[in-house]
Formats: sequence, C-alpha cells, structure tokens
Amino acid sequence: MPFLLCLIAGLSTLLGSLFIFIKGNKENIIKLSLAFASGVMFSVSIFDLIPESLTMFQSTSKNSIFLNIIVFIIIGLVIPLFIDKILPNKLNQNNKLYKLGIFTMIAIIIHNIPEGIATYISSETNIKLGIAITMAIAMHNIPEGISIAMPVYYATKNKKKAIGLTFLSGMSEPLGAVIAFLFLNPIINNTIMGGLFAIIAGIMTYISIIELLPAALQYKEKKKTIISFLFGIIFMYVNHMLS
Repeated sequence: MPFLLCLIAGLSTLLGSLFIFIKGNKENIIKLSLAFASGVMFSVSIFDLIPESLTMFQSTSKNSIFLNIIVFIIIGLVIPLFIDKILPNKLNQNNKLYKLGIFTMIAIIIHNIPEGIATYISSETNIKLGIAITMAIAMHNIPEGISIAMPVYYATKNKKKAIGLTFLSGMSEPLGAVIAFLFLNPIINNTIMGGLFAIIAGIMTYISIIELLPAALQYKEKKKTIISFLFGIIFMYVNHMLS
C-alpha cells in the first residue's frame, strides 16, 4: 500500500500535462501558465517545505534551528544558480522555454524524491496519515506538471516529449519510496529530512522567482501575469489549509 500511494501521488503530475491540449493564444497560455506555476512553487516553499523543515528540526533539537534552516535554504539557492551558470546563456525564445522546462523538471524531481520517502515512511506507520498525505501531494503535483509540460511543449511542439518529461518527474515520487525501502529506513531521521526540505525550498524559490516569473513577465499585459502568479500562491495556500 505505501508503494501504491506513492505511485498515485507521482502519476497525478501527469494530469498537469493535459493542459498542453488547451487551444488559444500562445503568448497568453505561456505567460499565464508560467506565472501560475511560479506562484505554486513559491507557495509550496513558503507554506509547506519551510514549515515542514522547521517541524523536523524542532523534534530533534532546540538549538540553532533557524540558523540551520537558513543555511540549508542558501545551499538550495546556490545549487540552481550554479547549474544556471554552466548552461548556455545565448538562447532563442524556444530554447529558453525548453531550458526552463528542463530546469523545472530537475527541481521537481529533487523535490519529489524526499517527498516519496516521507510518504512511504508515514504510510508504513499510519496508513490513514499516508492516504491524507497522498491526497495533499496529488493536489500540488498537478500544477507542477503544468510547469514542466507547458514550456517544453511550446518550445518543441512535441506533445510526447512534454508528457514524457512530466511522467519522468512524477515517477521520482515512487523512486523515493524504493530508496526508503531499500536503503533509508534504518538511518533516516528528522534532522536529515529537515535539511532536505530546506534545501528543496531554496531550489524551488530560485526556480520560481529567478526563472519562471521573469520568463512570464517578458510578455505583454504584465498585470494578468501578476494576477496569475498570485492565484498560484492562493491556490496552493488554500490546498495547504484544506489538507
């Protein structure tokens, strides 16, 4: 059952790729989907990952909790910054979109693996808790799928590639369960998970604010872009409160 729950959570990412079939003005679809995805990722960092990291550290130590979180967030911010520096900068618009999709996919894979570990471990000890966590993860995996599929599709015009890369990112969720089952069950602890969640918060904040939002704001009608960004934050905040 824990493996099945992780698989369901991962496959929900694919639902986000269905948005590539929406017809309409290309520029509007790109900017609104990128801004919405940016809001989602920023919201997940602020309302989910950082509080979860804080909870994990508090359960093991009362000393230097905030310093630990800040250090790990900075590490998370530096990782995509380093990757961005080694990638080519002079790209046409389609290549920039494709790079953005790949960048986002990598961030979400890094995010999904510890998420899968947490879901697996929770489900093993309390199946009702595992089901609740799976439902919450599934809700925020859908917009994460949008953030991969939309830029990849509009960069390549290849639906199979957009869906395939979205599927690949989703499968990192059950991969986390496999890693937990094979290697981590005896050694995983709240300190390790707290550090991982803080690092992922840094990575996703960088992708959201430095990559996705500026890419969306380069198009016309910036007010709509900002509204879409805020809607992404509100959507995930409401999802967080309901879960």
